[in-house]
Amino acid sequence: MKLSKRFPLNALRVFEAAARLGSFTRAGDELGMTQTAVSYQIKLLEETVGEPLFLRRPRQIELTETGEQLAPKVAEAFAMLQEAMASISGDAETTLHIHSTPTFASQWLARHLGTFQLKHPNVAVRLSSSESIIDFGRVPSDIAIRAGRGSWPGLRAHLLMKMNFTPMLSPTLAATIGGVHEPADLLKLRIIDAGDPWWVQWFGDAGVPDPGLQGRPRSRLGAQSFEAAAAIAGQGVAVLTPEFYTDEVAAGRLVQPFDILSTDGVDYWIVYPENRRHTPRIRAFRDWILGEFGQPLT
Repeated sequence: MKLSKRFPLNALRVFEAAARLGSFTRAGDELGMTQTAVSYQIKLLEETVGEPLFLRRPRQIELTETGEQLAPKVAEAFAMLQEAMASISGDAETTLHIHSTPTFASQWLARHLGTFQLKHPNVAVRLSSSESIIDFGRVPSDIAIRAGRGSWPGLRAHLLMKMNFTPMLSPTLAATIGGVHEPADLLKLRIIDAGDPWWVQWFGDAGVPDPGLQGRPRSRLGAQSFEAAAAIAGQGVAVLTPEFYTDEVAAGRLVQPFDILSTDGVDYWIVYPENRRHTPRIRAFRDWILGEFGQPLT
C-alpha cells in the first residue's frame, strides 16, 4: 500500500490545525482552504482511522477521545518535519521566540540572555513581554515565562524560581521617619499599590493582621518592575520579589528592612507546548535556563 494511502498527509495537516485552533473555519483560514474542504479532509482521515475524531456541535467542535490521543502526536510529528527541513535548508540560523512577564524580562532575562547566545550563536532571540497569558495556538511563540502554579493543559512546565515577596524601599525614604524598625513603621509611609493582596498577606505574616490599607490609594503601575522604579525614586514602599533586586540593594538604591518573606503559591515557570518538547532551539533554551537557576530537568 502506498504511504499516501496509509498516511494521508494533507488530511493530517488539516487535522493538526483544526485540533490546535478548535475550529474548522479557523483551520481553513490558516491553510487557505474552504470550510467544506477542511470537513472533507477530516472525514477522509476519520475513514482511514475508523473512528470519529471530532464531535460536531452547533458552532463548535470538540476532539473525541481518539482525537485527543492523536492530536499531540500529529503536532509533534509536523514540528519535527519542520525542524528537519529547516536544518537542511542552508539557513543555519533559527529564531527563538520568547514571551515573558515584563518584570522577569527586565530584571532577569535581559541581564542573562547574552550568556545563552554566546553558547548558541546560531539561535537568534526575539523577546516580547506582557502580563497576558498567551495562547500558543494563536500567538507565534516558542517558550513563555509565566507566573502561576505550574498547571496549564497541553503545556510542559518547569519551575524556575519561587516568587517570594517582601517590602522594599529607598534608604533615603526610610531615613525620613528615622528608619524602619518594625513592620508597622512602614504604615507611616506611602504604600505603592495598597490594593495589592501581597500587602495584606505580608503584614499578616509579620504580625500586623489589620494594617488598615482600605482607605489608601490603590493606583496600579502595571508591573512589579515599575513599582520597583517608583520605590528607588523614593515615592513609597513597594512589595517586591527581592531576588530580582540584589544589584539595587548592593548599590544602596533599595533596602529590604525585614527578613520576612511571604508567598502565595504563585511561582515563575518556563512553559512550552508539549508537542514541541523535542524542538532543538526550545530544548537548548530550556536546558540553559534551568541550569542557570540550578533546577533539575524533569
